[in-house]
Amino acid sequence: MNENTVEQIVVAVVRELQRHGVDLRAGVSADRTRPRQEDPAEAPALATNGEPPLPDLAGEEYRLWVGIGEPDDGVTLRELRASTPARVASGRSGPRLRTVSLLRFSADCSRARDTVHKEISDAWIQERGLFAVSTCAADKRAHLTRPDRGRELSAAASQTIRARCAPDPDVQIVVSDGLSSDAIAGNYDDIMPALTAGFRAAGLTLGTPFLVRNGRVKVQDEIAALLGARVIVLLIGERPGLAQSDSLSAYLAYRPAPGRTVESDRTVVSNIHGAGTPPVEAAAVIVGIAQDMIAQQAGGIHLRQMAK
Repeated sequence: MNENTVEQIVVAVVRELQRHGVDLRAGVSADRTRPRQEDPAEAPALATNGEPPLPDLAGEEYRLWVGIGEPDDGVTLRELRASTPARVASGRSGPRLRTVSLLRFSADCSRARDTVHKEISDAWIQERGLFAVSTCAADKRAHLTRPDRGRELSAAASQTIRARCAPDPDVQIVVSDGLSSDAIAGNYDDIMPALTAGFRAAGLTLGTPFLVRNGRVKVQDEIAALLGARVIVLLIGERPGLAQSDSLSAYLAYRPAPGRTVESDRTVVSNIHGAGTPPVEAAAVIVGIAQDMIAQQAGGIHLRQMAK
């Protein structure tokens, strides 16, 4: 059974449940002999054909949904649900998951899968004054099945970077979609101005920022060696999860080079997004780390050992 067939079945089931008065949030049929007290804000708007639209299972209402009927302490349950992205207080229908829980799980899986496969548009790149190059992974399929290709620049990318980027900067910022294009689209406008202002205030020269499509972390080694950068900062989309699909990471390295730099030579600031480490706060941390790297001429665990 393909994904289109599954989606059609889900849509048909939800519409049928709504037509028969089943409240997906409560998991029980509406009692037509006794009106239920509803918050006016919860009343579904009618679609143009007179039928209620399908619920947005990714919306805030369903993220905070409590599926335990008639709890002893509903206030505490709602506070618990609002405090964590974990799937708590969802209840059960006999031995099975509630309908809403199952549909939300499917929706979260779809969102995570979509952000891995989505491309950052050329218009988005141009609006931010960037230019784009690609790794040896020519498309998303190659990026996912051949991680090694995402660690190397294509020949055309190397030529473009040499031609368009300022050489020998103190700091070179590179952006890559990695495994989440949503991480770049959702955080770039907040973190990039803060990074730029922070590095300039620290008296460090900045290289020409650009975007690498289908990149992996180690591609920063080749870029740094190509441009002679002292510190390179790679902003890259993290692997999405069911609770978070727009999380950004910043990998920093001091004068990395292909075949010489290992993972312990890198310093990472992760979980950058609105519900995690705020982008502006992360930018301040990144600037501080870059300053320490230049002062100590080291990165990763070597920088930490010098700090002790």
